[in-house]
Amino acid sequence: MNYFDIYASPYGEMLIRTNGSALTGLYFIGQRYFPPDQKEWQRDGSGDVVQQTQQELDEYFAGKRTDFAVPLAPQGSDFQQRVWKAISAVRCGETLSYAMLAERSGFPGYARAAGTATGRNPISIIVPCHRIVGSNGKLTGYAGGLDKKEALLAHERFARREPRSGDLFAAASM
Repeated sequence: MNYFDIYASPYGEMLIRTNGSALTGLYFIGQRYFPPDQKEWQRDGSGDVVQQTQQELDEYFAGKRTDFAVPLAPQGSDFQQRVWKAISAVRCGETLSYAMLAERSGFPGYARAAGTATGRNPISIIVPCHRIVGSNGKLTGYAGGLDKKEALLAHERFARREPRSGDLFAAASM
């Protein structure tokens, strides 16, 4: 059975999808590769996985979380699974090129295929495909839209920055 709920992120509403024991999807509403036919899904915002996902996303957007602990069960080919696992290893505030992603996935020279798998990532933000960039460091492709990719990267840079002495942000958080 598929369960879902809607999460209001600072960058737009997101669909949370679970199988009851793990997160199977996290999509910006209307993004490319949005799951079709949801008629047989059951809306349930009280499930443990949905609540954990919402809590962890709240903490992430508040700048208090950089890693996620919610159990994941994305559906995809073996190649996609390897690429998504490599994406998950990219730390908050860092970026990685598609070529390096292909190499880390065990497929050097397959940057384009790694890019396709990245675009099909069903778990936005938590499997942080927004951290994958072109070889020249430029932002390319994001199923949720480049504006969201740019905003998520900016959010992470700000959340990870070290407060400096005399910094208003540092003073306000003490």
